[in-house]
Amino acid sequence: MSFYAQKFDSVEVNSTLYGCPTRRTVANWNAKTPDNFIFSIKSPRSITHDKILVDCDAELEEFLTTMELLGSKLGPILFQFPQFSPGVFPDRHAFTDRLVPFLNKLPGGRKYAVEIRNPEWLDAEFADLLRQHRIALVLPDLPYMPGPAVLAKKFDPITTDWTYIRWLGDRKGIELQTTTWDKTIVDRSSELSSWVEFCYQIKRRGITIYAYANNHYAGHGPATIGHFRDLWQKKGFPELPEPAPHRAPSASEPQVKPASRQLPNQPSLFD
Repeated sequence: MSFYAQKFDSVEVNSTLYGCPTRRTVANWNAKTPDNFIFSIKSPRSITHDKILVDCDAELEEFLTTMELLGSKLGPILFQFPQFSPGVFPDRHAFTDRLVPFLNKLPGGRKYAVEIRNPEWLDAEFADLLRQHRIALVLPDLPYMPGPAVLAKKFDPITTDWTYIRWLGDRKGIELQTTTWDKTIVDRSSELSSWVEFCYQIKRRGITIYAYANNHYAGHGPATIGHFRDLWQKKGFPELPEPAPHRAPSASEPQVKPASRQLPNQPSLFD
């Protein structure tokens, strides 16, 4: 983790999806990173997948209390929902009837983001609901989810003064080609070029951007970040500062980082 923090000033932690870590583990994350390092944290799937926001007060309290050990290093808290079948929620309104009371329980003073994977649920009404609660709508790059250009034609996907982008890719498709995450396998130039344009436009609005790349997106998360930065530079946009763990980014700088994910034959970032 100390080595990672020399190269990047933020990370998305995926391991918390599978359970709340111990207080000792979180304290170690804090101890091994510089003062301005930012952790974006996924909530446990017991909240979003298993109980789906029902009778999960104990799990939520344990998770949020544990994450408070990060102090000022605690960045966005991500509630990532699966793609729901009609048997779970017949429509988006049934989902939001359950989501709104949950959002009302969240303590103030922290950043929260919601990711849904039912593309037909994404519209201006849903964005307005999140906007009312100052919750960020997560923008994932997945094969079945609309990209930024498509979204922007339908409604404004920016629902607070910051946004959250996740370059996730086609997990099943890329794993047919490789399970070794040390180089680019899929050319994502076209998709990333669209994201560069999108990020530039919202950066001009003074929006803080948290963006993370999964290895499954192109084969190597850090290479995706480098590719994004190269495309940004080639378009002639204002130069992005190099990630500097000892310098706090300004409010409008895109924070593009590889996501943390423990993969086969690779040690955890926190070993």
